[in-house]
Amino acid sequence: MGSAIGLREDFDGAALRRLSRTTKSANQARRLLALAEIYDGGSRSVAARIGGVGLQIVRDWVIRFNARGPDGLLDGKAPGPRSRLNDVQRQALVDVVESGPIPAIHGVVRWRLIDLAQWLHDEFAVSLDETTISRELKKLGYVKLTARPRHHAQNEHAMEAFKRGASLPSWQKSEQRSRRARP
Repeated sequence: MGSAIGLREDFDGAALRRLSRTTKSANQARRLLALAEIYDGGSRSVAARIGGVGLQIVRDWVIRFNARGPDGLLDGKAPGPRSRLNDVQRQALVDVVESGPIPAIHGVVRWRLIDLAQWLHDEFAVSLDETTISRELKKLGYVKLTARPRHHAQNEHAMEAFKRGASLPSWQKSEQRSRRARP
């Protein structure tokens, strides 16, 4: 049977208990208290009972704590899947969005997400859906712009007259009050 992995020398049980009281993460506090028990001479089985986990998990906590200190006991965010576009493809996407479509070549007068998906498939044999392309463009700093809607029967002359103040309210002096205000 192998020997237990030792803990860092720059902490002790009291320091870990102090840190567990100040942390905002309940999981980190529980892990710190379990490791404090080990620092104070308790067995790893007791530390596992305090942490509510098995011995293997306590071993993983010790390795993370030794590598990164108390921050190693925080829950990390999962990295998620790798991006399907590499840097070259991403740069080509930026270039084609910046230059805009050529109607004779691309067959469209403005880029839609579905058109960009088709272009990526034709150029790089990469299949992406519209949501993924939208997310990639957002990461690159692009936002979706839409034209402000305009009614088909909108009268521009009437709008200009309204803007110039043709419909300003006419102010008049109000009549005397019939009742006197009470003091």
